[in-house]
Amino acid sequence: KHLGMSSLTQKRRALAGQVPSNYVPGLGRGATGFTTRSDIGPARYQQGGEDAVPQGMPGAAPAPPQNQAVTPGGAPPDRNVVSFGSAPAGYVVGAGRGMALKPGEQQEAGSKGEDLGDSNYSEFFGYGESLFKDSNYDDDDREADAVWEAVDDTMDMRRKERREEREKEEMRKYRSKLPTLHSQFADIKRDLGELSKDDWLNIPDANDIGAKKRKAPEKERFMPAPDSLLAQAQAEQGSHAQLDDRQQTKGGIATVAGTASQMTDLNKVGEGRNTYLQLKLDRVSDSVSGQTVVDPKGYLTDLNSSIRNQSADVGDIKQARLLLKSAIGSNPKHAPAWIAAARLEVIAGKVAQARNLIVQGCEATPLNEDIWLEASTMHPPDAAKKIVAQAVQHLPTSVPLWMRAADLETEDKHRRRVLRRSLELIPDSERLWKAAVELETSESARVLLTRAVEEGCCPMSVDLWLALARLEDYSNAKKVLNDARKKVPSEPQIWFTAAKLEEANGNGQNVSKILERSMRQFTDMRLKIADDRDFWHQQAEDAERAGYPGVAEGLVRVSMDVNVIPSERRRIWEAEAEALLDRGAVHCARTIYACLLQILNTKKKIWMAAAQLEKKHGTPEALDVLLKKATTMCPKAWPLWLMGAKEKWLAGDLPGARTILGEAFKINPDNEEIWLAAVKLENENNETQRARTLLEKARVQAGTERIWMQSAILEREAGDAETHLNLLLEGLKKYPQFDKLWMMLIQAHRSAGRIEKAREAYTEGCAKCPQSIPLWLVAVTFEREAGQVNKARSLLEKGRLKIPKCAELWLETIRLEVSLEGGKKLASTRLAQALQECPQSGILWSEAILLEPRQQRKAKSVDAIKNCENDPFVICTVARLFHADRKLEKARTWFNRAVTLNPDFGDAWAYWYKLEMQHGTDVTRGEVLKRCCEAKPKHGEVWQVVCKKPGNKFKDDFKARLMAVVEAVRDR
Repeated sequence: KHLGMSSLTQKRRALAGQVPSNYVPGLGRGATGFTTRSDIGPARYQQGGEDAVPQGMPGAAPAPPQNQAVTPGGAPPDRNVVSFGSAPAGYVVGAGRGMALKPGEQQEAGSKGEDLGDSNYSEFFGYGESLFKDSNYDDDDREADAVWEAVDDTMDMRRKERREEREKEEMRKYRSKLPTLHSQFADIKRDLGELSKDDWLNIPDANDIGAKKRKAPEKERFMPAPDSLLAQAQAEQGSHAQLDDRQQTKGGIATVAGTASQMTDLNKVGEGRNTYLQLKLDRVSDSVSGQTVVDPKGYLTDLNSSIRNQSADVGDIKQARLLLKSAIGSNPKHAPAWIAAARLEVIAGKVAQARNLIVQGCEATPLNEDIWLEASTMHPPDAAKKIVAQAVQHLPTSVPLWMRAADLETEDKHRRRVLRRSLELIPDSERLWKAAVELETSESARVLLTRAVEEGCCPMSVDLWLALARLEDYSNAKKVLNDARKKVPSEPQIWFTAAKLEEANGNGQNVSKILERSMRQFTDMRLKIADDRDFWHQQAEDAERAGYPGVAEGLVRVSMDVNVIPSERRRIWEAEAEALLDRGAVHCARTIYACLLQILNTKKKIWMAAAQLEKKHGTPEALDVLLKKATTMCPKAWPLWLMGAKEKWLAGDLPGARTILGEAFKINPDNEEIWLAAVKLENENNETQRARTLLEKARVQAGTERIWMQSAILEREAGDAETHLNLLLEGLKKYPQFDKLWMMLIQAHRSAGRIEKAREAYTEGCAKCPQSIPLWLVAVTFEREAGQVNKARSLLEKGRLKIPKCAELWLETIRLEVSLEGGKKLASTRLAQALQECPQSGILWSEAILLEPRQQRKAKSVDAIKNCENDPFVICTVARLFHADRKLEKARTWFNRAVTLNPDFGDAWAYWYKLEMQHGTDVTRGEVLKRCCEAKPKHGEVWQVVCKKPGNKFKDDFKARLMAVVEAVRDR
């Protein structure tokens, strides 16, 4: 037993010795070591307190020897406390329980502030946060990022077009398989737009098809009235045959308590109210003059329309009043506070209080002109005069106060007295001088202005100088303007006025000198306006509108070379001339063209533009002079010769036109345009022999295909069929590729009844000119008229092989099938084939609309517009549909759109004029006719057939052409 006790004691002494540094109590049996607050105690942090740095960190206290156990704070070692050794690198005191970092400390990379979860990780980019976020972002990093971004952008642009096209194609295929609801019901929505108001109103209500049973509405229940209520009603409305005992006792004077009085009659109450108001109106009437101060009829209306301040408004006014009162009390010399307080009282309806406030403000701040002006505004005129009189005593040099004093006067003589007194005190006020001059007569105004522009007054006022110059005669005005230029040398209006003065007095030669001097002076002074072309052009436009064309021309000429390099002259000057013409400055544009022609006098385009300007805005004499110069400088420009000859012809000078054409022949002997113009001139004047002679010479000297064609046309119109045929045959020998000669030959044989000759002609012509669409159509028309439908169909098939995707040949094929009995089905098939081959053809879609039944044409027109949105044929056909449906305004709009898209489309003009003939007025018909004659259309399916029909001699009478085409058009 003694040995056992000694061994136990030795074991305890061994356990009470030094504990290993990494020893954790209970770890061998699976327990986990921990330290509680009671184990630590308050003495653990005595060594460094809360700011103690753990061992192993920078600035930490030196560690004790390893064979000595040290507790925190330097306390004796405790056997129950475990020592964990030195703190790991990056350890932050208290970070585990949420303590924030101290100032100057930074969180280490990889700490808990960084999100390293799976949701923030990408296989390509890694974690969402930058690995080098703590490093500095220098210029090298920025340059590298810019390079990679440029590479990404370049690679993206290389594939952008293919990617976008692929996406569009995928979206189109996807929508074709799974269309949206909007596209599925698009046609139904379009039909809804045509419903009338009655149709909308007649739409039945939707039935309630809900599956749930809804509770039936409860029936109205009536409860029987109690007998007491009926007895009370009978007692109130009935009459009594005898008095109550209490009435007999009290004499019937007092109302019996407990009995109800009769019901109130509201009508009588209203009548009493009206009577009371009528008495009040009579009381406020003026019995002396017989005039009523208050309008009796509008009195009740005024009472009903009077605006009463709501509680919120009243509260705001009270609050604002307190704030302004505080502002005035804190700074009585602050004039805006007084003005705001007075205006607030005016808004509140307390005018008298507002006037008192503003007067107090004037006494508190007598040197503020705004408060005096406000006070004069709030008071009646008589009181305002006294206020302004006091104001000018305190502020004798205030121009607004003197102007207010003048405005308060009712007579001109009193105003003059006030303004002259103000000018004595303020002689340098331009505003006062202008107001004083306006009240004077011409002579007195001249004297005043002479005094105003003297030294010490307003010598720098341009308006006063110009006003004085306008009141003087020519010689004195020149002196005044010269003095003004000396006083104000940088003012351009003085120079411009001097130039206008010279032009108005017939000294136009001095205008350019004055303006040139002004430009030199402004340039020497380095003023901004010397380099401002827009300023000079604007002044030129103003001068032209004011009736000074010489000044306008001079202003344009002196500024032509401002900021313009020689190589850019033509482009800039032509653009400026067109802009001036658009703004209506014709003379300025004419001046620019004149300057252009001085430098570039061999340019045909500039001469043509100048001639068009003179033709539209000038006189015939000026145009004739200009064209003579043009033909002298540009003798090879045949359009100038033709324009001169035409102007002479239109003016009725036929010999002059012949002379011009004769001179043109000498210089341009082989020009077919001049020859044809000469032939047209003679033919229009019924000089057939002269025209024939000219054509004979032209065939020898020029000898073009058009001259041969015109020769044949002349003989056809003259009735010489044999010569006509010979000319055609001779011309075809020289020009076998000219299809119009072949068409004329076919027409000549058909007119003479030579069917086989005509068939041979079109066969040979189609072989010579296989790409001529009109020639194929003429051949088909010939066979159709001859009754050879199979030949016509064969020709069309052959033509379509020669000229694939030809909409005109497909159209003729469709019409051929429609003309046959029972051929509409085949025509529909041909139309489908044609639209498949030519999906953008307007004439085919127009024919497709007309082939549909009347009820389905509208839907077809929508499809046509989708495929040919701006095609004049489709637009004209839609307008015809509106005309047939009596939707006249829509029809006019669509006809206008068609002729705007293609003014040369004669059929559209004819259909539009037909509408106006049926439903329009003289004004609308005249407008359409005027626009058609200005457009001068030459093409159109019906238009060409009518105008080129043999025997129709319309010449240049487009009105007659339009009337003939209107008679020929028909609606299907």
